Amino acid sequence: MSMTTEEFDVVVAGGGPSGSTTAAFVAKQGHSVLLLEKESFPRYQIGESLLPSTVHGICRLLGVADEVHDAGFVRKLGGTFRWGSDPEPWSFSFAFSPLMAGPTSHAYQVERMKFDDILLKHARKVGVDVREQCTVLEVVDEGDRVAGLRYTDAEGIRREVRAKYVVDATGNKSRIFRGAHSERTYSEFFQNVAIFGYFEGGGRFPEPKRGNIFCEAFDEGWFWYIPLADKLTSVGAVINRESAAGIQGDPEQALLRMIQRSPRIRRMLDGVPRVTEGPYGQVRVRKDYSYLNSRFWRSGMVLVGDAACFVDPVFSSGVHLATYSALLAARSINSVLAGEVDEERSFTEFEARYRHEYGLFYEFLMSFYDMNVDDKSYYWQAKKVTNASDSELAAFVELVGGVSSQDASFVSAESARTKFLETSRELEDSVSAVNRSGTDDATPLYQSEVMGNVMEQGVQVQAAAMFAGWLDEEDPMFEDGMVPSADGLRWAFPGQVAGSVEQGRVATE
Repeated sequence: MSMTTEEFDVVVAGGGPSGSTTAAFVAKQGHSVLLLEKESFPRYQIGESLLPSTVHGICRLLGVADEVHDAGFVRKLGGTFRWGSDPEPWSFSFAFSPLMAGPTSHAYQVERMKFDDILLKHARKVGVDVREQCTVLEVVDEGDRVAGLRYTDAEGIRREVRAKYVVDATGNKSRIFRGAHSERTYSEFFQNVAIFGYFEGGGRFPEPKRGNIFCEAFDEGWFWYIPLADKLTSVGAVINRESAAGIQGDPEQALLRMIQRSPRIRRMLDGVPRVTEGPYGQVRVRKDYSYLNSRFWRSGMVLVGDAACFVDPVFSSGVHLATYSALLAARSINSVLAGEVDEERSFTEFEARYRHEYGLFYEFLMSFYDMNVDDKSYYWQAKKVTNASDSELAAFVELVGGVSSQDASFVSAESARTKFLETSRELEDSVSAVNRSGTDDATPLYQSEVMGNVMEQGVQVQAAAMFAGWLDEEDPMFEDGMVPSADGLRWAFPGQVAGSVEQGRVATE
């Protein structure tokens, strides 16, 4: 019996935020898109804390901002940290950045099974052929390019789909990323393990911090504490590999033991029972390795979200990087299918921008971890890990600098050392200024160069979404690079967008 074969312009593997976002942006340009998801939505997923760029940028461009707003998710105005040399918690608020003031100065804490379901249903609404309970097996490789996927459907029937482009959005457990001739390099330093569960409520900060994520560092690592609803809190510990042996056996007891080592988390959960039934009833353990793939695309195939790279989650960057990379990939696919930009140039722009964004968060986290000055903390065990004869700081910088050498930000250990010292010192000074103020005025934090760089692209996406693309043309990010089109869904050559934007202004006057 011959295998059933279908044809689409694009086939997307994976229905999470990166897959559903890519599929929707491509379908909105009139292309035929098939999305294959192995599970049945809504399904459980970790990663509940969003950034404003996703809420007010990507979601608005997609057309789901109002639906996300009406879903009743907890409003997140910023974050609170017990981290660094100050013994008291310190906070930041999105509103103190002039680029996010006003109606865009918040994000949400979301139950991912609900948020992801909104995005997937929207993809179906805009024309994507969404098929759940379909397991992707392999890519169709024709030698010079990828030409489709093979998968089994909900009835277990093996099928093949041919497409001009395959999008791998299957996450960190992707089985097909090597179809892009890509290899994965793991960070030797950020080799963490997360153990997490859910509790029936818990303490909350007074307004306006009630919806803040709270992160507290302790000897073995750090805790997240995310208020998902009045009676639901996500609590997890990210610990180093040397402490991971302590969680073998009974994960629940291991989590409870670590909570006892974290003073404020312990007080906030005093007397609060753990959820023991339903999708939140399990204590889970997950390896949280940071990694970077050698290639993000090959002719006929592109990797988005965690299929391409992952960075430590302390700054809640996961969904941002997933949806931002989806927008970049959709621009490239749409541009090539429209015959406006050749494949090489279009996807080179995608990969360069995605690597740049990943590199900024990696650099930020290097600086952020420097603020935990407790010498018992695992963040400063790089010297022990590497058996280096140099100082702890030098061992740390050389380790992460070498691992990240594929990124232009870390071209050598010495340049990494210099940049790390500068950015960590600036970040430490800005947080100290916030602490000295005795308020939530986090203006110094947002004025720091490293924080500004991290937020820049997200803010640009927000602005384009809020003003329907009627902005002055962006400068290319790289030499001989491209810029977003007026609608934000394709690439354009520098100088092309200004005219289309001006015509749009004239047409409405």
